[in-house]
Amino acid sequence: MVHAGAALALATVALPFRRALAQETWDLIVVGGGTAGLPTALFAAERARVLVIEKAPVLGGTLDRSTGQVAAAGTVFQDAKGIEDTPDAHYADIMRINGATSDPALTRLLVDHAGATLNWLAGHGYTVRPEHPVTGSGHDHFRTARYQWGLQNGWSIYRAMEPLVKQAVARGQLTVLLNTSAAGLIQAADGAITGVVAEDSDGQRLDFRARQVVLASGGCASNPAMYEELHDVPLYCQVAHPNSQGIGLTLGLSAGGYLRGGEKYAALPGAILANDYYPSPPSAISALNPTLRPPWEILVNSDGERFVQEDHPSMNHIEHAIAEQPGHRHWAIFDQEILDKAPPLVPDWDAEQVAAACRSHPMFRAADTIGDLAIRAGLNPRQLQRTVDAYNKARANGRPDPFSLQHRPLAIAKPPYYAVRMQGWTLVSFAGLAVNDRLGVIQANGQPVQNLYAVGEVIGAGATSGRAYTNGMLVTPALTFGRLLGQQFLEFA
Repeated sequence: MVHAGAALALATVALPFRRALAQETWDLIVVGGGTAGLPTALFAAERARVLVIEKAPVLGGTLDRSTGQVAAAGTVFQDAKGIEDTPDAHYADIMRINGATSDPALTRLLVDHAGATLNWLAGHGYTVRPEHPVTGSGHDHFRTARYQWGLQNGWSIYRAMEPLVKQAVARGQLTVLLNTSAAGLIQAADGAITGVVAEDSDGQRLDFRARQVVLASGGCASNPAMYEELHDVPLYCQVAHPNSQGIGLTLGLSAGGYLRGGEKYAALPGAILANDYYPSPPSAISALNPTLRPPWEILVNSDGERFVQEDHPSMNHIEHAIAEQPGHRHWAIFDQEILDKAPPLVPDWDAEQVAAACRSHPMFRAADTIGDLAIRAGLNPRQLQRTVDAYNKARANGRPDPFSLQHRPLAIAKPPYYAVRMQGWTLVSFAGLAVNDRLGVIQANGQPVQNLYAVGEVIGAGATSGRAYTNGMLVTPALTFGRLLGQQFLEFA
């Protein structure tokens, strides 16, 4: 085996060395060295010989860009603040927030082991922000404070695991191949998985034999064609890790597995896209969370009609309402007085920047009348005028808002008027490989594909987050299920 210094730089090893590795039979091959793959490999390497195949030139997967938000009951972080919590309470909160749309067995498995997983990280130097844990932030809150993230966001998690990776390599129990893709699975006549076909950056392919294989290669949120096929929604916005191409989904299907969860797609609000060519990069993300910034604007759909209470206390409610609008598009409508007096709709943009964007950016429009604004924004002029008039009239007469909006500080009455077109978006794939409660990939008849497991976003964000962005239910299950796989579920002779 190689020493620790070389372990994270094996992208440059010569082909003969790779061939030597391919002549061995590994106890376990982990496809993907990110949030889920690393804990899987680390715990398995305590009792077996493990090979990690990673497409990127570095380990860590999406942890370099993730906020690293995690949630668990019974952690040292809760103990330090005297917070009492239980897995049962955590489970109930998850199901309340996502409307019982996450997989019950996997959610139960998660909450029962998430606390121990975070405590394991804490034992290796992982710390969280001083005010954490909290009940929530950008999405619907828990009833108990169990939600936290590190000072360096997702990178805080990687930095806790990095020394353990080096130690496992130094012991000779873990080998890492960077810049190496999984091109296929090796499958015996009886259907059992016996290895991985790997391809390096030069296109050289080698067969690596293994007693067990874990797919931990992420989702497909950077593969527009696959994303739309699985979710029946275009990939509007390009923000996911570029390696999130869905290779793990393809590999699992090729072995006899099947996909589920695409119907759980949920749209995040407020993306201001750079252009109309999907997937588009975002120019900015608007501040539409009413718990963080009460709304001064009204939101309308492509017909110029309001469709949601803009200050509804549930962000999940607002997200679902956006997902029901044509093309998941929504426009913020406001006037000059609101622009001058309100906290910025676009974080860190002042009134002059918004006005300048109306002259150059395709998603910003301004006009001296509501009718002209509607025409420039591509909305129905008569309907938008009726919408604004109804909002202003109810406010002026002290009557309840037609959509029960509570925060109505100003009328929309002083030109120029503004429209900002926004898009529902996401950075994760909700569809994923179906697995059982031991994280084994299963066929449509419920039977497992022998020797094949999956963990992380490759099993779909909907598995544990449900049809919602439930606090911590992406990073936490990746870490927890990876730890369980390596520590308990994988059986080594």
